[in-house]
Amino acid sequence: MEEHYNTLQNQSFIDLCMYQYGYAQTGPLHFYGPHIRTHYLFHYVISGCGTLVATDSNGIERTYHIHSGQGFLIVPGQVTTYTADEQHPWEYTWVEFNGLHVREALMTAGLSIDNPVYRSSDPYYTDKMKDTMLYMAQHAEETTFNLISSLYLFLDCLTRSSASRRVPFTDNMHSNYLAQAFTFIHQNFQNDITVSDIAAFCKIHRNYLGKLFRDQLGIGPQEFLITYRMNKAERLLRTTRLSVKDISNAVGYPDQLHFSRAFKNVYGMSPSQWRKNELVVK
Repeated sequence: MEEHYNTLQNQSFIDLCMYQYGYAQTGPLHFYGPHIRTHYLFHYVISGCGTLVATDSNGIERTYHIHSGQGFLIVPGQVTTYTADEQHPWEYTWVEFNGLHVREALMTAGLSIDNPVYRSSDPYYTDKMKDTMLYMAQHAEETTFNLISSLYLFLDCLTRSSASRRVPFTDNMHSNYLAQAFTFIHQNFQNDITVSDIAAFCKIHRNYLGKLFRDQLGIGPQEFLITYRMNKAERLLRTTRLSVKDISNAVGYPDQLHFSRAFKNVYGMSPSQWRKNELVVK
């Protein structure tokens, strides 16, 4: 088995961050799992084939058979095992990532916990995506900014080439309202804000704001706010020695128990467990 595995040392990015990336030519029946990830993980299969066994949004185990030219997404908190074929073991490249704009990109690509298999509708952008992933795997010595720029390019090619692609709306007024909402959340996430506060800032009804979020992002503004806060919390857990209580307050949760429940809903484990896991991995 041949494998190149790298981790990004500077993980201070919020909008989009890469954690590990690499390439592998596996042996027959080589498998990984069962395992639960704390970030998104995407594999692109260059040759060969294999099987992904993964839980869906209802916790039901599903089996997917994946071959060359396809890929598969693993989401945070999902239980997965993936196994190489006995006769034609797969060769793949992968990247593990997260960030505030990741869910938006994956929604645009039409990929989710219930639809994890990537299929190509555009060979040009699929090849470009594969080459970008291999570039990252083979250039671990490059600067952080170089690798993060490659991650943006990877996501662009993924959304452009996915056969499940959803075309987002382009209405400028709608985009302006969302931009205002994002700005308000960015500036006030640490405070006790509500969806009504966000709508009032944008000068629109909260029901209309909810429709804009669901149409564009596939989630409501409350879920977006929670995800934003949890991403901020994840960064603080990873890059500081602040206590869980201090981090809870820093991201707008005076009640630490409430914070821990929200964090577990997003990452599949408590903040203290997540921090312990990260230390073990490193």
